[in-house]
Amino acid sequence: MQHAPAGAPQARPLFGGSLSAVLPHSSVDTSELREIPDNQEVFAHALTDQSLIIELVEFQAQVPDQDAARYHFEDIAGSNKAAEQGGFQVAGVEPVSQADLSLSDCSSAWILSGTQCVSKFNEEAKNTVTIHLALLRLPQFSTDVLISFNDPQSISPSSSSAASAGAHAQPWTQQDFQRLVQTLTLHDPGLFG
Repeated sequence: MQHAPAGAPQARPLFGGSLSAVLPHSSVDTSELREIPDNQEVFAHALTDQSLIIELVEFQAQVPDQDAARYHFEDIAGSNKAAEQGGFQVAGVEPVSQADLSLSDCSSAWILSGTQCVSKFNEEAKNTVTIHLALLRLPQFSTDVLISFNDPQSISPSSSSAASAGAHAQPWTQQDFQRLVQTLTLHDPGLFG
């Protein structure tokens, strides 16, 4: 059995150990703070307003692989009421090579970058959030795995998030997100029912 070198990030169990991944530093499991749906694992940065969501959703067979990340991004925008708040925009969608993934069971993988204008807790204040979305498609399990990295770019001074944006915080980076995506590993296919 190989051990990770001292100081190397350790994979963290997800969904009761059925999956695991290397999470960025300062990750706080929000299920310890509030109710989280069973199909999600949600982590917040301890000092910034960044968050990561790992979500298991129904495989959308009617959506071609190359369009699926955009489909889920627009679905998230709808849930966030982003269109009503000032809109959302996709900056780009790129395929991810199977060789770069630990989750070898996926039929295809994609990373989308975009922005959404959202309000937290139905506040009037609107925040511009860059969203990096990874989509790992598992048609054999009727599941799409979504990993969302929410990275606020401008926070309204009247938002409840304004106080939490720590001046001395070391924010998560796109590299932290990519490492999470690349290290996501399936241990128990029974997770998918």
